[in-house]
Amino acid sequence: MTEKQRTLMVVEDDPALQKQMRWAFGDYETVLASDRESALAQLRRHEPPVVTMDLGLPPDPDGVSEGFQLLQEMLTLAPDTKVVVLTGQHDRENAVRAIGMGAYDFFAKPFEPEFLTLTIDRAFRLYDLQRENVRLQEELGSALSGMLTRDPGMLKVCRTVEKVASANNVTVALFGESGTGKEVIARGLHALSSRAKQRFVAINCAAIPDALLEAELFGHEKGAFTGAIKQTQGKIETADKGTLFLDEIGDLPMPLQAKLLRFLQERVIERIGGRSEIPVDVRVVCATHQDLKRLIEAGRFREDLYYRLAEIVIEIPPLRDRPGDASLLAHAFVQRFAEENGRGSMRLTDDAIAAIEAQPWPGNVRELENCVKRAVIMADGNRVAADDLGLEAVEDDLDVLNLRQVREAAERSAVTKVLSRVNGNIARAAEVLGVSRPTLYDLMNRYGIKKEA
Repeated sequence: MTEKQRTLMVVEDDPALQKQMRWAFGDYETVLASDRESALAQLRRHEPPVVTMDLGLPPDPDGVSEGFQLLQEMLTLAPDTKVVVLTGQHDRENAVRAIGMGAYDFFAKPFEPEFLTLTIDRAFRLYDLQRENVRLQEELGSALSGMLTRDPGMLKVCRTVEKVASANNVTVALFGESGTGKEVIARGLHALSSRAKQRFVAINCAAIPDALLEAELFGHEKGAFTGAIKQTQGKIETADKGTLFLDEIGDLPMPLQAKLLRFLQERVIERIGGRSEIPVDVRVVCATHQDLKRLIEAGRFREDLYYRLAEIVIEIPPLRDRPGDASLLAHAFVQRFAEENGRGSMRLTDDAIAAIEAQPWPGNVRELENCVKRAVIMADGNRVAADDLGLEAVEDDLDVLNLRQVREAAERSAVTKVLSRVNGNIARAAEVLGVSRPTLYDLMNRYGIKKEA
């Protein structure tokens, strides 16, 4: 979306100020309204992402009742629209009230157009991000809606899941750090398969003591051991016709590895204390944060079991290697937890977003989710700041995101590097760069690059 395509609605009853604001915000397609009725009509017609509005509107220009009624109606009609409220110089009480109702921000009049433009730009960026959020959820489908991402590597993982899901009998191994979403992927595999109407049974191999894990997996007969007062099905048998998810498979004890291998080969189990073989039709998905090949070298994991489990391997990248995903997920978590906790409309401040992007998140998505959940509960107002997240504020230089500057830096770097590689041969450099010689000379002049470079 370019700035010329962006629609900004200005709700102001003063004709002179209307004219001034239209001029000041010339980079946007400015839509004007002078009272509540015309504002609602323009809102329905143009659906502007961002609105600036004065609280003092006719028929009560000296009061705020009409402005607050309009604010409430706009947020009801278009809850995603970002409303910037303009208030009097010393009217902090009404400004706070407007924010509490769900306004994006407030600005005191008279205002500096340059500073108000910065706030409007941020509002557009937030609106775009939230729309992207919704688009990605729809694109990935409901089965993978928990895996919110715009990272190419993660999108490739989602495409792989969609392809593999239909192969109902293929065993899938999910490798990735803790908190990257391995169980979400496993549930997505199940939901997209023809086994979706059957059970999804999960067991964490690291969370159950070794002495109990065999009975949990394979079940037991009555009297098989002390305390076995009745026949009990294990997780494998319970998952018959469905999907069995073995989390932290790297922690499976060696004796159970042999028994699991036999099940994967024969597709039959024997309960503890039982003598009959029970056929089980189940799709097995396993996951681990450990390097199974190293465990094999250390003699802690069976190589033959590895190849049975890893018929299809899906590597899930950590959050730190998915640029932009941390803030994308954080916005989604704020909306979700605000709704769950009855906090109304909440949003992340700019310093919070900058701090989130700067964090390495060793605990990945799970750590980020817990951090945002705690912040939403503890935040005093409807804004979640870096403080609330327990993160240190960082310098957020938005200038480095300017596309023109990024493009120029890339062009300068490419021209310099190629000229160095070809020892200043202009004809060869132009060929490598895919431009004409006159274009290359223009680039060299623009960036002050000498031929000897």
